[in-house]
Amino acid sequence: MILADLHGEIARCRVCRDAPLRADDPLPHEPRPIVVMSSVARILIAGQAPGLRVHESGIPFNDASGDRLRGWLQVDRETFYDPDRFAIVPMGFCFPGYGAKGSDLPPRRECAPLWRQKVIDRMPQIELVLTVGQYAQAWHMGGLRQPSMTETVKAWRETLFSNLNPAVLPLPHPSWRNSGWLKRNPWFEEELLPVLRDRVKLLIS
Repeated sequence: MILADLHGEIARCRVCRDAPLRADDPLPHEPRPIVVMSSVARILIAGQAPGLRVHESGIPFNDASGDRLRGWLQVDRETFYDPDRFAIVPMGFCFPGYGAKGSDLPPRRECAPLWRQKVIDRMPQIELVLTVGQYAQAWHMGGLRQPSMTETVKAWRETLFSNLNPAVLPLPHPSWRNSGWLKRNPWFEEELLPVLRDRVKLLIS
C-alpha cells in the first residue's frame, strides 16, 4: 500500500466512534484524523493527540504548543509544515475530548494499535523521532523509558546515543502548562535544546 492510500484509509477511520474498545466510551464527536506522513522527511514528530484548536483547523500543532515547539526546533511555520522536512504522527489521530477537569483526555486507545506500525513501516527514511510526551515515549522507547517523564527526558543522552533505529530524542510536551517544569529544569534549554537544534538543522538542510 502506498503512503497516499494509507492516508486515505486513516482519513476515513471511525473506529473510535463506531467500534470503541469500551462500548460505553465512544468518541463523543465526529472524528477528524490529523496526520502528516512523508516518504522524504527525515524527522518524525511523534506527539500525543490533537487539541480542540487543531481539531477545528485540521493543522497539527496549530496552537500555542506548536509555537513553543517551533521555538525549540528553531524553525518557522513554513519549514515546520513542509512534509519534505517533517512528518507529524501523533499517538492518537483525533481530538479525544475533555476530561472532568477540563484537560484534554489521553489519546484514544484504539488508534495506535490499529495504525501506528503501518505508518512507521511506510516511512523507512526517518532518521530521528522526537517523542513529545509520555505516550509517544512509551511506544517508541521501550525499555529506555524511565519511570517519569522528567527522568525520561533527563536521560536523553542515553536514549539518543543508544542503538535505537531511527534515533529517538525525548521531549516534554510543549504545552504552556509545562512552563513551571521548564523553569524547574533549566538543563533542558541549556543542554538538550542546542543538540536538538543542531540535529534538526542537519536533517532538514
